[in-house]
Amino acid sequence: MCMIKAPGKAYREGITLMELFDMFPDEATATKWFEDVLWHEGRKCRKCNSEKTAPVKSGKPMPYWCTNCRSYFSVRTGTALARSNVPLRKWAITVYLCLTSLKSISSMKLHRDLGVSQPTAWYMMHRIREAWAGELEDEFTGPVEVDETYVGGKRRNMPKHKREELKGRGAVGKTAVVGAKDRQSNKVHAKVVENTDSDTLFSFIEEHTEDGATVYTDDHPAYNQLSKIYHHETVKHSVGEYVRMKAHTNGVESFWSMLKRAHKGTFHKISPKHLNRYVQEFAGKHNVRELDTLGQMEDTVLRLVGRNLLRVDLIADNGLNSMARS
Repeated sequence: MCMIKAPGKAYREGITLMELFDMFPDEATATKWFEDVLWHEGRKCRKCNSEKTAPVKSGKPMPYWCTNCRSYFSVRTGTALARSNVPLRKWAITVYLCLTSLKSISSMKLHRDLGVSQPTAWYMMHRIREAWAGELEDEFTGPVEVDETYVGGKRRNMPKHKREELKGRGAVGKTAVVGAKDRQSNKVHAKVVENTDSDTLFSFIEEHTEDGATVYTDDHPAYNQLSKIYHHETVKHSVGEYVRMKAHTNGVESFWSMLKRAHKGTFHKISPKHLNRYVQEFAGKHNVRELDTLGQMEDTVLRLVGRNLLRVDLIADNGLNSMARS
């Protein structure tokens, strides 16, 4: 593994591209790696969880047979990779590229790097994002920084008739995202919300933060009721105050900056329909960034278990605009 001294998180053990291709020289080694990660306690049937399994002869639909429920299965069964014809070697490389590219990787670049079609590359990335679709299990103990941001096109980039349809200032016509960062664990939770009114923000904080914790926010009036349950302190962004002793939201704003760099620099356009998946990707990668690269890859693959993302569900109408916005 790469141990070259470097700035930033140099204490982490990375993997170079040369080492990656040495790890996965062929499909057999990639398959074994996935099996070692997903079945580290022994091979089990994903359908009935039985250990009574056995390899089957070549030519069968799946490489393993469960003598308990009498079904065929593979290492993909019961994961977000099920029903995918893409070789596991390409999946391993995609997981690596997604995790080691701080601003992620576009489907166009992945399509060129892997030699798959662009729609396939786009679908692969969304299947990997499915690994981070679940909620963080533990509540934040605090101090917790909470902030909201807005993602969407700039008015000057819109046609005149669209600009005339927008009423109000600032965030009008954009998609709202709320996020919280726990200073104790350095974990982040974020998600797309319909609006940033008091009830929405309070419910988000209450869901992810222990009662009585210290919560830092800006002076948005929607946060006023937090003092009923939390030790609430604000910084008055409206008058140019950004830090007062320990009160600030710089940590969660740093998370926003990475998300927006990816939006502008990698994806260029993201539709409101799929925005939450991109938000979950960056929150998930932030929460494992202290791990070595191999640890991040293993954690991501383990999170794919129990996930199922059919293409018909991915492209189905979810009530949000599917038009990509810069």
